Amino acid sequence: MIKLEHVYILTGLMFAVFAVGRALDRKGPRRWSSTAFWGTYAVSFLAGSHLPDLANGIILIVLVVLAARGLAPAPNSVPIAARRAAAKSNGNRLFVPALAIPIVVLLGTLFAKYLRIGAVPLIDPAYATLISLACAVLVALALGYGLLRVPPLSPLHEGRRLMEAVGWAAVLPQTLASLGALFAAAGVGRVIGQLVTNAIPMTSGLVAVIAYTVGMALFTMIMGNAFAAFPVMTAGIGLPLIVVRFGGDPVIMSALGMLSGFCGTLMTPMAANFNIVPAALLELPDRNSVIKVQIPTALAQFVAITALMAVCVYGA
Repeated sequence: MIKLEHVYILTGLMFAVFAVGRALDRKGPRRWSSTAFWGTYAVSFLAGSHLPDLANGIILIVLVVLAARGLAPAPNSVPIAARRAAAKSNGNRLFVPALAIPIVVLLGTLFAKYLRIGAVPLIDPAYATLISLACAVLVALALGYGLLRVPPLSPLHEGRRLMEAVGWAAVLPQTLASLGALFAAAGVGRVIGQLVTNAIPMTSGLVAVIAYTVGMALFTMIMGNAFAAFPVMTAGIGLPLIVVRFGGDPVIMSALGMLSGFCGTLMTPMAANFNIVPAALLELPDRNSVIKVQIPTALAQFVAITALMAVCVYGA
């Protein structure tokens, strides 16, 4: 059976290759800082599940120290003129590997339960989507080699260059999600729920829905990630008020609650990997330009999501 642990190993091997490539790149700036950063990050994926909590905490501290020292991206391996010529030559075939990823993920998610070797599922059904995503990346890589005829090491070098351009922000989703779990375990959600119920009279299910979606969006803006906000706001407001007190559907509440949090992601510089990194990669003069463009869409989506939850979460 293919388990989530295999995806961790695959990801860890990728970062290990990035670390080795950085160590061999004698002309690149901040060579050893970058090597140590990606090597340490690789260890967290390869061995994190088998290490004690203290060791994982030390790994995180090491990553923070290395990121504070600064990471420099590797230079482009292919001149811009050659890139344009290759793009013109390949045409729309460039989209085939990219489009293969969502298609394989969708098929894997829908049909994973039917893939079996005897009585054993081929893919762990509890993580079918994540495992399918890893498989989709491998399929896209194979298609890229077959259709685009790239040099064998080109994807590895370009992947390392892109990750180094993103830099420390690449680890934000993982660390912020862990921070959300830590807050939930510490009872932060319960405290927030008490503050909200003391400040706002919960006279109806609609008020509870608005408090939940607004809380998800605002806490996401503070934390920079809806995955960090979700366990806190759901434990403090969603479950005790929407589900227990007013009898709402927890599945609908959870799905739309995450979407309301994503609206907050669109409006905060704390979501650096989404909003600040693209501006840096595109060399935009205003680093907040991505956020400014997204705010109207985020507000419109937030209103629509709140209204949809108010209508659907308590049933017809």
